[in-house]
Amino acid sequence: MEVTKELLDNAVWRKATRSGDSGDCLEVAPLAGGWVGVRDSEHPEKPPYVVSRSVWNAFIDGAKKGEFDF
Repeated sequence: MEVTKELLDNAVWRKATRSGDSGDCLEVAPLAGGWVGVRDSEHPEKPPYVVSRSVWNAFIDGAKKGEFDF
């Protein structure tokens, strides 16, 4: 899939409600074709990472299971 400017311009970005007002968090947006955009909320002008829905779901599952805890 080609990630076009139009696709990203129409994305509805959101961040976790628990992130607060610090500004240093990730934002995500569901994209057409089963893709998910991920970007840095401090630099929304930079190109986002775009991953498949299955990759995003695996990441969320791992986070819930504590796989990324230090």
